[in-house]
Order: sequence, then C-alpha cells, then structure tokens
Amino acid sequence: MSSDADREAKADHIRHLLETEGEAVETNTLGFNQGRYDSVAGLEDYDALKRTARAIKEDAIERLPELLEELREMVEANGGTLYLADDAADANRYIREVASENEADRVVKSKSMTTEELEVNEALEGDGVDVVETDLGEWVLQVADEAPSHIVAPAIHKSEDEIARLFNAEFDPERPLETAEELTMFAREQLGELIREADIGMTGANFVTADSGSIMLVTSEGNARKVAVVPDTHVAVAGVEKIVPSVEDLAPFIELIGRSGTGQDITSYVSLLTPPVDSPVVDFDEPDVAFADRDDDREFHLVLIDNGRLEMREDDQLRETLYCIRCSACANTCGNFQSVGGHAFGGETYSGGIATGWEAGVHGYESAAEFNDLCTGCSRCVEACPVEIDIPWINTVVRDRLNRAGDDGQFEFLYDELVPDAEPSGLDLQKRLFGNYETLAKLGSATAPVSNWVAGLGPVRTLMERTVGVDSRRSLPAFQRETLQDWYVRRGPRRPASDADREVVLYPDTYTNYIDVERGKAAIRVLEALDVHVRLLDVPGSGRAPLSQGMIETADRKASRVYATLDEHLDAGRDVVVIEPSDLAMFRNEYEKLLPERSFERLRDGSYEVLEYVYGLLENGADASELRSGNGGPDVAYHSHCQQRTLGLDVYTRAVFEDLEYDVLESEVECCGMAGSFGYKEQYFELSMDVGDRLAEQFTTPEASDRQVVASGTSCEDQLEDLLGRDAVHPVELLDPRSRHH
Repeated sequence: MSSDADREAKADHIRHLLETEGEAVETNTLGFNQGRYDSVAGLEDYDALKRTARAIKEDAIERLPELLEELREMVEANGGTLYLADDAADANRYIREVASENEADRVVKSKSMTTEELEVNEALEGDGVDVVETDLGEWVLQVADEAPSHIVAPAIHKSEDEIARLFNAEFDPERPLETAEELTMFAREQLGELIREADIGMTGANFVTADSGSIMLVTSEGNARKVAVVPDTHVAVAGVEKIVPSVEDLAPFIELIGRSGTGQDITSYVSLLTPPVDSPVVDFDEPDVAFADRDDDREFHLVLIDNGRLEMREDDQLRETLYCIRCSACANTCGNFQSVGGHAFGGETYSGGIATGWEAGVHGYESAAEFNDLCTGCSRCVEACPVEIDIPWINTVVRDRLNRAGDDGQFEFLYDELVPDAEPSGLDLQKRLFGNYETLAKLGSATAPVSNWVAGLGPVRTLMERTVGVDSRRSLPAFQRETLQDWYVRRGPRRPASDADREVVLYPDTYTNYIDVERGKAAIRVLEALDVHVRLLDVPGSGRAPLSQGMIETADRKASRVYATLDEHLDAGRDVVVIEPSDLAMFRNEYEKLLPERSFERLRDGSYEVLEYVYGLLENGADASELRSGNGGPDVAYHSHCQQRTLGLDVYTRAVFEDLEYDVLESEVECCGMAGSFGYKEQYFELSMDVGDRLAEQFTTPEASDRQVVASGTSCEDQLEDLLGRDAVHPVELLDPRSRHH
C-alpha cells in the first residue's frame, strides 16, 4: 500500500520536472500534436489508412514465426546474418562479438529505442569501444549524460538555451554557440568526422520486410544513412515485432509515421536498404579511386530481439502493444505528458501512453508501476494512434495486475465482509477509496448535509490526505440529501408515455444522482419539452470508477448488473440516454471487454449522449420552442469532455448550440487535467492543475471572462470551477426550460 511518504516523493519528482523541464516539453509536444492535426487533415481517408496499417500489423504478429523464418532466408541469401536474441544480455553478447571480430575502436549509432532498451552502449563501452550517438537529440543527451524523454524527440525537454550552454561548456568552441543553426552546424561537423572514422555503423529499423530482407529507416536527419553505408560493417538492431510481410506493406506506414509523430507530411529521410549492398564502401583516404575499380566487402548483421516480445504475443491483453510503430502520438496528445515528459511518464526505456505495455513486457511490471497511474484513461491517445491500439485498456490491465501483485490473501476474508468490491485485500487504499466511489456517494448522500460538513473540517481533510492521499487543496463535491431518483419518484413524469413521441431511460450516473442533481433534473425537463417520456431507474454505477483504478473484476460485475437492469428496456425499444460521457464511453467501448458480444452490441447501439439525443430529436422535427435559446441565454465558454471527443460526439453539442443561436467560444485545449479521481490525488494535484492552467488561460481572456462556463463532463466542471472560481454547468442545464424563467 502506498504511504504518505511515497506519495510526497512522487509529488516532489513531478514538481521538479514541472519547474525544470515542463516548459520545453509543453512547447514541443503541443507543436507536434497540432502538426498532426494539420497534416492528417490533408489525407483523403485517414481512418481507412489507419485501419489498413492495423490490419498489416495484426497479420504480421499473427504470422510472426513464419515471417521470421522467411526473413532469415532472405537476409542470408543477400549475404548477411540474422541473429535472434533471447534477451538483452544475449543481444549484447552477440554485438560485442561482432565488434571484437572487427577489432572495432568506434561504433557510430543512429537513433534506436531498441538499443536503449538493451543498454548496448554500456555493453560496448565496457569493452573499451567508443560509442557515438549521431542523432542530434541523442548526441545532446549523450554529452549531457541523460536519458531520453520522448520516443521520437529524445531531447524534447531541453531548450535551445540549455543546449547552447551545454555545448559551450563541454566543447569550449572558438566562438560561443547561440542559435539553433549554429548548434546544428557545430554538431554536423563534429559528428561527420566521427562517422568518417568509425569501424561499425549501428542502426535500428522502423520496419523489416520478410519478403526481401529490407529495412526501412525513418529519420528527421541524414546521419542514419551515413551510419548504415559509410562503415563497412552495419549492425541493425530491431524488435521482432518490426517485421512486416512485404515491401508493399510499407506504404501506409510511410504516410502515417511522420504525420503521427511530428506532424510532417513525410519524414525528412525515408531510407529503404537491402544490405549488404554491392555498392563500394566510402573511403575518404582514396577519393580519386573510381567506384568501379574498388573491390570491397560489406558485412551486415540483423539482430532481432525477443526480450519478452514473444511472450507478449501470447498474452491476449498485452499483444496489441506489438502493433506499436513508435511514432509518439500517444505521448504528444496526452495532457499529463505535455506537462512532465518521459522522465516522469516513462520507465527504463519507453515513455508515453504505450510505454506501460512495453515496460511491462520487456522490463517487468515494477518498471511500469512507476508511471502507470499517469495514464488517466481519457482515451485521446486512441484516436491519435495510427494503428488504433486501445492504449488505455492496456494501461488498465497492467494496473489491475499490479493491484494483484504481492497480495498474500491473508486478510481476504475480512475484506470480503467490509468492502463491496471484488479486489484483493492488498489493494492500495487510495485506489480502493476511489474505486468504491459509488458506495461513498450513497453514504454521503444518505447522511448529508452532515457528511459534507464533516468532510470539510480541517482535521478531517488532513487525515484524508495522510491516509488515502486526497489532496486537502482540492474542493470536495457536495452530496445532496435528495437524490435525482428521490426527486423523480416524488415528482413523477410530466409527459405520459401514451402522449409522447418517444420513450427513453435516462441513465442516472453516480455523480448526477448523488451530487449534481440539477443537471439530471435539467436533462429530464429538456427531454420532456421535446415530447419524450422519461423513465428513471435504479441502475448501478457503470464501473467507470473501479476501472479507472485497475479494478477490472469489480467493473465487470457492475457491467453485468447494468446490462441486466437495462435489458428489458432495450427489448422494449427504449433508448438509453446518458449525461456523463465517461459512462457512455463504458457502454460503447470498455463493455466490449466486459460483456458477451451480443449484450455489448445491444447496449452500444441503444445508448446515446444527452446532447447527441437532443440533436437527433431536433433534426427529426421536435419543437425547440420550449428550450432556452441563445437569445435569452448567456454567451458561452464551452469545453468538451475527452471521451466525448474520442466518441465523436462533441459535434452534436456544437450543433445544438448553433441551432439555438448561442454565442459560443470553444476551448482550444484538449484536456482539463482533472480526469476523475486523478485530480484529487495528493501526488498528482500539481500536475493536474498545471494541465488545467492551459485551459484556464484561455477562459480568463477578456473575450471569455464574462461568459457562462459550460463543460460536458463531471471532471471538467469540477476542475474549471476550481481553476476559475466561477460556476460551471453542463450544456443540458443551459437548455433547461425552467432556466428561462429564472
């Protein structure tokens, strides 16, 4: 179980990174992310391209053993050697032997995360070999003796000024280096000389084609080509997952990889090599000898790495990790990564959203545990991923396995009696608290307002912070004594089913039912004003809260109970309308993992976000005259919810606002930083607020400061109220007919 000291140590580390690296990471990742948006907008069918790329990777991983053998035959037919290494030690032993046999004094390397994973530099340097990184970012970090902070742009955390100070201190040039151009030219001269004198060139491989033995290198600089062809010995190092069946299969990846990572329509250098090649070795000492007169031998070694990958292939939950093409889109689009970078949101080698899968697979679960909780499950990375990997689910699975690791079951019987979840007794108390939020909300509502008063007392807040890490600086939600269900039973429906055009079941999510009851009332009144008969049932929580803590078995139980309650209403043709986007995302996405296929499909196809449903009603002729319009309503500053955007539903809220003539200023920021329980946790509070500051900055401009703040998600409302000190409401509250008279 996490202690207060552990949480404070993590908070200190995050605070340090926010202060020292945050600004540079934010500037660069936001630039990359916007570049991706701009670049993919020019593709004729971006989604189809992603589907094609995923299908290729799925097929390649499925057929990996046979593709390995095909590749081996082709590499050997081309005159090279393929070595399949079991693990890092095995790979390094082989590479060291190659260096020894070639009496190598210097190895020059192009950028390769796989060699970082192996720590091949350290292995060679232990034998006295000089190893030089030739990628500019990697070389900067080698000079600074630091680890990469990003899969694609390793020195993303360093500003131009920092690099200038580093180079001036380390190399003492004749004239101080200042500008980016001066730094780049200096590096080019230094590295060019080192490449010329190298004995071995080492590269990674973005892809390896089984049918021809070719490797594809995708880089932003030209040094990778030099590394591969200037020395007479080339060692390419890649994970086994980099194999694709054919050269033709490379086409979609060429389109996607640069756009996804850095926003380039095509990366500066795409090199396709089928080594060893017949071309002569570059000899700088004999520039006048014609190529035709040279008789050189090239040597090529393809070192393919298992290091846990073949075991990942057999793991149904981690297998998707192997589809990753290392583009970094999941990092660039992540609000938390944008603030702290890979030195917090990363493990021994890999960083960003997909890093949890990689670290668990190749380095072990302890490495993944260091940063796994920084994934909030917001799902923005799913849309960004060019091979459509369900990254949040991988993070959730690893979190679940970490929850269960090391539990001896000693007090299992006691926990079975005391807590309503299905998790082991050793589960971290902070996770258990937030995972059982529905139970807490029921208790808090039943004892309100006393519960709210007690929770607000200074000593109680201090105790909560020390025991379960609920940050005392964060405002707590106020439980309502009369729940939405209580109100509805007392009030009854206003639109009889016999007189209504449609009949729906409004899903009473935990937050709406026990805390923000007013948005639930507004949703009912809006639907009734559009000639809909509304039913409100006693339905369990969706399981979003436990799932966010990695409590999959508990979430699974809740999913089954939700479906059992709604089943007969789906049979009767009633639509399910949901206010909270994160709960709808459960119905449309995560329940695929938790329910039988047919049950999932029925609930997915029969459930709607409330503004999506309002839009559909208006489009089908519903009379909007009873709704509050922009003519009588306030100007709006609107922020859509992460999962709402991933589901593609934000367009409906915008369309309804437009139909009702609201003046809307929409946020340009992807994430509010709250992410459910994440923003309440002591160790992440400052990170949460740092992410939120980007949104607050826009909503405090003169253009936005007097507008009504509107947000589609619970977390977003809470965060905006804390950041701005202004009331935030759900879009449906703005349309509430009752609000026309207040």
